[in-house]
Amino acid sequence: MSGAKRAAADGRSRCAWPSSPISIAYHDREWGVPLKNDRKLFEFLVLDAAQAGLSWEIILRKREGFRAAFDDFDPEKIARYDEQKIRELLADAGIIRNRLKIESAISNARAFLAVQKECGNFASYIWQFVGGKPKINACRSLKDIPATSEESDAMSRALKKRGFRFVGSTICYAFMQAAGMVNDHAIDCFRHAELTRRMQRWRIRCSAIQ
Repeated sequence: MSGAKRAAADGRSRCAWPSSPISIAYHDREWGVPLKNDRKLFEFLVLDAAQAGLSWEIILRKREGFRAAFDDFDPEKIARYDEQKIRELLADAGIIRNRLKIESAISNARAFLAVQKECGNFASYIWQFVGGKPKINACRSLKDIPATSEESDAMSRALKKRGFRFVGSTICYAFMQAAGMVNDHAIDCFRHAELTRRMQRWRIRCSAIQ
């Protein structure tokens, strides 16, 4: 089975998983793009935790609701949420109304701020798990894409020790894919080549700095 499918609208070959306008837009513009912006990285931590047990399509459809409910994913504001705020969030149909996931967003914001204080920024800390450089895979089909990796295992263990929640290895690997720490686009998807070129330039810059 091919890892990509032909899109009827524009003729481009894409990964097989995006099937709606919102998931196609996310696939084409965001998924796998290397991120070093702390706010965006925290956003994906919150959203990937919220996805646990659900489809990414559901999360994408509620993303704007999350953005509005969680103060545009500002970790400093979220870290100060109290029980009253949790009750408000539990009543908000625009997000995933799960107490454990909501509470994890708050505790993760506090752990996130602690990492920033210790390391200067979260990006430099989290990218160490791939040696500071994006990993480029060559998946031919959906079945070739792993659910976890040695890097996500290590990331999960380290984040848990720092007090993060909903950071099992599977969630960490999904985070790595979203944040561009790994390129898991199918090799016949048009984004694989685009992002590979970008990642190779990134690797050259990182090597020049070292």
